[in-house]
Amino acid sequence: MEKLPVFVPIVFSLTTLLALWLLYQATLRSKAVVLVAAVWLVGQSALALSGFYLITDSLPPRMLLLILPPLLLITGLFGSSKGRYFVNRLNPAILTLLHVVRVPVELVLFWLFVRGAVPELMTFEGRNFDILTGLSAPVVYYFGYVKGKLPKYVLVGWNLLCLGLLFNIVIHGILSVPTPFQQFGFEQPNIALLYFPYVALPGFIVPVVLFSHLATLRQLLGQQAATGGRVVQGA
Repeated sequence: MEKLPVFVPIVFSLTTLLALWLLYQATLRSKAVVLVAAVWLVGQSALALSGFYLITDSLPPRMLLLILPPLLLITGLFGSSKGRYFVNRLNPAILTLLHVVRVPVELVLFWLFVRGAVPELMTFEGRNFDILTGLSAPVVYYFGYVKGKLPKYVLVGWNLLCLGLLFNIVIHGILSVPTPFQQFGFEQPNIALLYFPYVALPGFIVPVVLFSHLATLRQLLGQQAATGGRVVQGA
């Protein structure tokens, strides 16, 4: 990968730390969450630095080791009684604010595209509109949770829409990595996510924002069901 300006990995690394800090706040400052996340990030960083993910023609693709464990963890949290108890205690306001990390992520992706490390379709100049989530998150946080002016159905709709934007870029991102399953970006494959520190995007940031949406939706829909379908103002 072409040498990047030093500010690019710095901005991305700080974004990863911001996502971790906001997750820590949303989980009521759970030290266990930080410990698990830190061990995971260090382990994946070591694999990336060793060149493990640069071998892209293996079956199954090595990137599964980066993607599947967080998805299995999320599935386990929602599929177990203890996990659901944990999810129900999270702070939905901070989970909403957490999505601001998607703004610097989009900037980093654009800078990577300029340097030929990701295809254009992964940027806001292509098929990636995820930056809209990051820009709207502080507004939804303020009016939905600080002021309590947004009804629950608006919060649910925003989360569903942003979840769709997330799935859109995740699918395009995965299918543009140079693996046997590549479908997009043949003129410029998505190689950046195979390198440190950018492995943290599919391995940590994306699972965290996915989990934030799902956890918030569970709380919102649970609250609405508990009130017989009536709209409840505020958080």
